[in-house]
Amino acid sequence: MSGKLDNRVAIITGAAGGIGAASARRLAVDGATVILADIDAKAVEGVAATIAGAVAFAVDLTDEESVRSLASTVTQRFGRIDILHNNAAIQNDAQRQKDLDVVNLDVAAWDMAMAVNVRGAMLMSKYVIPHMIAGGGGSIIHSASGFGVQGEATLTAYGASKAALIQLNRMIATQYGKQNVRSNCMVIGFVLTPLAVESTPDVVKDILLSHHLTPELGQPEDIANLVAFLASDESKFITGAAIPIDGGVTAHQPSYADFQKLFAAMGSGKL
Repeated sequence: MSGKLDNRVAIITGAAGGIGAASARRLAVDGATVILADIDAKAVEGVAATIAGAVAFAVDLTDEESVRSLASTVTQRFGRIDILHNNAAIQNDAQRQKDLDVVNLDVAAWDMAMAVNVRGAMLMSKYVIPHMIAGGGGSIIHSASGFGVQGEATLTAYGASKAALIQLNRMIATQYGKQNVRSNCMVIGFVLTPLAVESTPDVVKDILLSHHLTPELGQPEDIANLVAFLASDESKFITGAAIPIDGGVTAHQPSYADFQKLFAAMGSGKL
């Protein structure tokens, strides 16, 4: 049975785990040849080994030559690039401990967030788009975040970088749409990636869930489903969009969860 992404070649950055790995698996199920790219060569090779026909590449998104080489090598080996999922982001424990409020923010953490989350996505797009145009078009999907559209007490650099990514998405969509290159951005909420499951206390998960309009928190596969849709011709009339995929967190008033508790205590159940 044919898939909706048959004969297409996809590059997924940050593919060593979480959303990137889930997206690679879903695109492969839909028929795409998937190239998993990550700075962690050993980890990304391990994921690629679990996906039929997948190939792993080590890439440093802060190094322009590394990015250019990836795009060139993929095109030489597979003949085309049809899909780019700019998913990689720097958010490890060391980075998070330095990415604080503006006054206490480590400038090096700011620079790193911008280098990976925005400059890296720009470089990937810069070197992939010409190959997409040569092949008749393509789809670029960026992983942004709710931190890019809402303020927070910490993660200043991460949030600012994701806001910049949302605007980069619009620029790419505007500049290359007539050449059949689409660009869309997912504004992702809290997702139960392996890292989030391990590092987020249950009490925090409960607080986050209280602000969701869905009965459960998101899974990496939920994001992968949207990636597959945006990668396919089913979404051919969608470009330049910033699509919330957050269980409805950004769809309601900030007081929603508190009022739910109040009305529940009053016996009316819900708002």
